[in-house]
Amino acid sequence: MFLYRAVYTAGIRLKRLTFPAVLSLTVFLSPVFARDVEILVIDADLGLALEGAVIHSWDGKEYACDGEGKARIGVPDGRDAVIRVSYPGYENGRLVIPPAGDGFTVSLRLSGVMENRELVVEAEKPGESETKSGRSVAISEDALKRTAEIGIVEDVMTSIKLLPGVGFTGMFNAMPSIRGGDPGDLTAVLDGFYIENPYHWGGGTSIFDPKMVSSARLSHGVFSARYGHTISGLLEVTSRKPSPVETEFDLGLSTSAAAVNLSVPLFEKGGIMFMGKVTYWDPFVWAAKFFVEEVRYIDIPPFIRDAALSANYRFTADTELSLNGFFGSDGIGVYYDNPYSQDNIEGRADMRFYFDNFQTFLISALTWNPRPSMVLRVSAGAGFLKTALDGYMRTDVKIRYTDRFLAEHDTDFDDPADTKQDGLINGRDFYAIDIGINYDVAQTTFNGQGHIDFDWDLGGGFILALGMQELYTHWKQDQALTTPYISPYVPPRPHVYARIEYVDAFASVENRGLNSSAYALLEYTSPRQFFGAELGFRADHLYFTGKDFSIRTLPALNPRLNLDFALLKDKGILDSLGLTLGTGLFSSLMNQISGLDRRNGIDDYELKQNRSWTSIAGIKLDFTGGYSFNIEGYYKYVFDRGYSLSVVENLERKNVFNFDGDGRIWGFDLQFQKLESRRWDGWLSYSFTYARYRERARPDDDRGGSPGSAWYWPDFHRFHNLNLVFNIKPSGNFNITSRLGLASGTPLNETGAITSSILEMNGAIIEYYTRASAYSETKRSTWSIPLDVKFSWFFHKAVSKVQTELYFAVENLLSLVYTAQGNSSFNALTGEEEAGSQTASYEMPIPMVSFGCKWSY
Repeated sequence: MFLYRAVYTAGIRLKRLTFPAVLSLTVFLSPVFARDVEILVIDADLGLALEGAVIHSWDGKEYACDGEGKARIGVPDGRDAVIRVSYPGYENGRLVIPPAGDGFTVSLRLSGVMENRELVVEAEKPGESETKSGRSVAISEDALKRTAEIGIVEDVMTSIKLLPGVGFTGMFNAMPSIRGGDPGDLTAVLDGFYIENPYHWGGGTSIFDPKMVSSARLSHGVFSARYGHTISGLLEVTSRKPSPVETEFDLGLSTSAAAVNLSVPLFEKGGIMFMGKVTYWDPFVWAAKFFVEEVRYIDIPPFIRDAALSANYRFTADTELSLNGFFGSDGIGVYYDNPYSQDNIEGRADMRFYFDNFQTFLISALTWNPRPSMVLRVSAGAGFLKTALDGYMRTDVKIRYTDRFLAEHDTDFDDPADTKQDGLINGRDFYAIDIGINYDVAQTTFNGQGHIDFDWDLGGGFILALGMQELYTHWKQDQALTTPYISPYVPPRPHVYARIEYVDAFASVENRGLNSSAYALLEYTSPRQFFGAELGFRADHLYFTGKDFSIRTLPALNPRLNLDFALLKDKGILDSLGLTLGTGLFSSLMNQISGLDRRNGIDDYELKQNRSWTSIAGIKLDFTGGYSFNIEGYYKYVFDRGYSLSVVENLERKNVFNFDGDGRIWGFDLQFQKLESRRWDGWLSYSFTYARYRERARPDDDRGGSPGSAWYWPDFHRFHNLNLVFNIKPSGNFNITSRLGLASGTPLNETGAITSSILEMNGAIIEYYTRASAYSETKRSTWSIPLDVKFSWFFHKAVSKVQTELYFAVENLLSLVYTAQGNSSFNALTGEEEAGSQTASYEMPIPMVSFGCKWSY
């Protein structure tokens, strides 16, 4: 939370911006003269024409190659034009078309996935090859550029949060709820490698910069048994691949970051790409200190330093080696020292903390085709993560007793010994207290992974897939926390009902987990794809060990079944009508498992994996002209869900783990989409989510407004989420992208009146204000309405290979007139209620302006 507060205070209020002159000139000027050219797409090794290959033209249009691998496209006269060619199972191709010439050839090579052409039954329609009804929804590289390359931090999760089934979180929260699931249960994989912590700033942004990514896919249905370790959603990210024939260079500069990509070919058999990103918030924070008082206390501005490596080399037509690496760090430092005097209070607040996060991982994979119908992939990788938080918060105040207080509680001072014990200053006029919180937390994580995956085309439409995965994790955690704690207090003092005492939480744990997985699946596709089925089975088993203990567990068995029906094809304006049915079991580990200790008393087979049974039904309609409509309904039953309860015993805080939580989730998502076209594209999505959870072991009298052991709405739950992404292309070199969201509120506790209470702290009797808080079934924050607008310009000289892109964006535009609101806050020492209310999400109360430019060679 402290990260978001630091970022929150760094904003500057902006005035309304309008661009009527710029828009008018851009829309109505620049007529385009074009000529037609013929493009032939072939296999680089065999010379075969690639029917169904998709040509992504310079102006946003897409063309599918005919049976001879040819397509005619329009290109501008008098200057170069760049096209991109894609085909399932092959690396993307790139071609610069010169001002002269009527025919050109593009040669594609098999991709690192090594899906042999015999495995490809039929090419998907443009923009749909990675989206599968009932399983996943994908975002292409072009869509990522439009929706993710925006804001103070460009982030792939900015695009993911616009997809159906994803709950709204706000600008600085990259951990959304996926179809009612816990935000922490979203699992991310990069090129098949499970990422332990794919976030910067404690979850504020992800590590996936859009300039380092070629595509992203969110699987939140009954997805393949190839993947596991989640009961909510799986984010599959594919890194950009280097070109085997061209040297490429990209340089991007935005409001607060610089990114660079350099790709170098290796003997036309592969390539190596270097990528890096550095933020530079220092000037921004320095300038903001003159306008926003709170920003003055940022000692070390928020920073991100990332570097990545992607390489591949094809030894033969059947063997390829790939390598991916990542190094990233982030952090922030805050120092706050502020004396204050108000009414009956004099004192000083002193706060200091430093947060540092570092992670790195390296992945390698060898892909081999022993036969044209077989693919064998062996991969291994290792990662390291270190997070540290060091700091304290201290409040030293002197408070004058009010006349009302002295009159009501005069009997508390009858005993002369009390006067000394109470620590009164100047007779009975003042009391002094010193409240402190100390933090010293460090956690390191090492993980190593190994995967073996084998695919075999059996013929007749059948594909068999087998695989094994080993995931070893070593956690080490050192923690020392000292916090105030209000404990119940019994007279002799009749008016004192509680005492403030200090509670220590010390932990030094070192645990290891070995998660072994195996899967098998059989896919079938009938001729002409009128029927398809996927039957899979996956088993995940955990063996857990600590310093002086070990825990044996039962394996989680996860069968999955998907059925696809092509009900109609080529009926008037309807290209296809498909029905998808799926059901399956999923499992994951609770996030707090790294902190298990022998003192928790967990015996063999008591430690369980989170489980869910998910069923889904979906209908997808594709229309002529690149329109599609998809609706999916689902039901999830969550069981054996792990959770922890914090208890205080003998002034020491500890966690008690339980594995009897359950949940009932159902809802539906719909999406109407216009695929990429010359003039406009985008999508409209709506999600309804009903999610109820229960924690059977939670006591009913648990403080803090807890629902106890009853069914409850989780704090991240939203009933309604609507997103409109609209991309207008007035001309070939100008785009306007807008994003409008509408999200219902999250649960709030019902609060009562602010009342005065008498507490004892360090022997002193003090007046302390509290407000009752109780769980509410009906109270929620107000609706969130985010609105973002982005303007993009593209420039390219006729005799140059350099392309330039400029953008200007405004996020959270409606915050000038409206922000979502939650409960109000109050001062516990004075009883005064703060003006307004707490913001209902990690959102800025002001618009955020960003701009950027990118040069590509």
